[in-house]
Amino acid sequence: MHKNPLRDIPDYLRVYQTYLGARIYLVFGLTLVGALAEGVGILMLLPLLQGFDGKSGGAVAEPLTGINKLLNDLLASLGWAQSTTALVILITLAFIAKGVLVFGAQAFNAILRAQLLRELKARLFDDYRRMSYLYYAERDTGHFINVINEQITQMLNSFHFLMLFGSQLLSAAVYIGLAFAVTWRFGLMALIIGILLMLLFRWLNIYVRKLSRKSATENGHLSKLLIQFLHAFKYLTATGQSGPMRTNIMASIRRLTGQEMRRGIAQAFTIAVREPVTVVFIMLIVLVQIVLLQQPLTPILVSIVLFYRGLNAILSTQISWLNTLNQIGSLELVRDEFDAQQQHREPDAAEPVPPLAQGISLRNVYFSYSPEIGDVLKDVSLDIPLCTSIALIGESGAGKSTIGDLLTLMLKPQKGQVFIDGIPADKIHLADWRKQIGYVSQETVVFDDTIASNICMWEGDITKDHLLKERVREAAQQAHIAQFIETLPNRYQTLVGDRGLRLSGGQRQRLFIARELFRKPSLLILDEATSSLDTESETFIQQSIDALKGRITVVIIAHRLSTIRNVDHVYIFDKGRLVEHGPYQQLRDSGDSRFGKLVAMQTL
Repeated sequence: MHKNPLRDIPDYLRVYQTYLGARIYLVFGLTLVGALAEGVGILMLLPLLQGFDGKSGGAVAEPLTGINKLLNDLLASLGWAQSTTALVILITLAFIAKGVLVFGAQAFNAILRAQLLRELKARLFDDYRRMSYLYYAERDTGHFINVINEQITQMLNSFHFLMLFGSQLLSAAVYIGLAFAVTWRFGLMALIIGILLMLLFRWLNIYVRKLSRKSATENGHLSKLLIQFLHAFKYLTATGQSGPMRTNIMASIRRLTGQEMRRGIAQAFTIAVREPVTVVFIMLIVLVQIVLLQQPLTPILVSIVLFYRGLNAILSTQISWLNTLNQIGSLELVRDEFDAQQQHREPDAAEPVPPLAQGISLRNVYFSYSPEIGDVLKDVSLDIPLCTSIALIGESGAGKSTIGDLLTLMLKPQKGQVFIDGIPADKIHLADWRKQIGYVSQETVVFDDTIASNICMWEGDITKDHLLKERVREAAQQAHIAQFIETLPNRYQTLVGDRGLRLSGGQRQRLFIARELFRKPSLLILDEATSSLDTESETFIQQSIDALKGRITVVIIAHRLSTIRNVDHVYIFDKGRLVEHGPYQQLRDSGDSRFGKLVAMQTL
């Protein structure tokens, strides 16, 4: 970006043009025609005032020249040169036309802002849906919420003010151009003064844009802190540790308010100097015109009106430009986020995926989250036949959950390949495959809605769709939560609260599992799904898993023996390597196997 913000205007316009097309320039066209209409109305004062001078007698009128002669000749050809009524009507119609055109420009501006808001939020949300998991993991939640919720709104404000800036700039050019045509010396002075004023405000514009960029970044930081505080509210309150979090949040708030204060002062200065500067320069030019240059008064009076309008428009452009720069950090942040999303979009393919028919295979897979950490998985090969159940066992950090993410194709191996029914993963249409997957993690995913909506994911209204209601009940029964739901006053219409806070940990997890069973997946992945449950809840869930055996493919990532005792095959991992695998019974009964020793020691 250039140091002078004005040189970046074409770049900013291109950003908006990307989403709205060339329609944005219609605003400028309407404004230009409106300013010309008003300029014509003001110019009509020339023959009107000269007519009054002629009727009042006195000194002999000077011969008409330039635009004065042009206007009089035009009016004479229409037969209106001596008609005061016609001139008054013309002036009135010109200003009415200007009002209509300005309304059209402002209304169209409002329509474009609404379209831009819809376009930006929809596009960015769709980009978030397609972004790679690694990019998501590198950023904090506050960043994404800040951009789509706060910064896009601020970007809309920058669009409004940039359109206003361009419109006022065109108006200023029209007024000063007409003043130049009436009395060129007067117009030249006005032009020079306008340029000087823009140069004087240049340093202020650079300062405000810098503040805007800082505010956009700080908003994201504050959003992150607030989300962390609210997610950890129970823990921080129960342990009396909210003080340090408050210190960080208040520091961020102080930075934001300080930046807002400085931006407000800069804007107040621009507004305060507008009228005094305009009046002072007008009076100086009038004195020069009348006293030193001894110019006639009538064209000077018309030029004063034009000059006042022009200089006022120039100072208004400064205010609009300052308001634009106040929000320009948001525009740059949103633009950069769209660029980042394009770079980190999850690669997809068009190969349709029918229901799982053979199984899943990993062949010589290596994976690393970053070069600094090194390989999390090292030369892993394994098979998951259709409708079998397998367990992935190992210490924390052994790579078990990473394999789960490879199965969902959220992660792609740096070396090796994942095959779904013999098809390489990089040739598979992701949405088709993921619709077949049920995934239950240790960290429950429960939405602030009814129990029914949490199970069927807003597929419909169970009060109106009897078949859907039966499917929801069946899933709840399979997850052994139906009995609890029936004891609630509102049953399946019960609201569970933010992240399911009105439910116990075991109830939340069983509700989570009910949702996945409702989908009737081909592949069910349980990633430490029962590790935080009480014995009764774990028993219920284990019964649900056992009931699925032979019907769907199940992958269990676990430490506890009770969860995996009925699986068909066990894979043991150590520091990213597959060190042992075999049928559950065979490994358990082998005294030489690592798995058998873990079972004997009850450390699993």
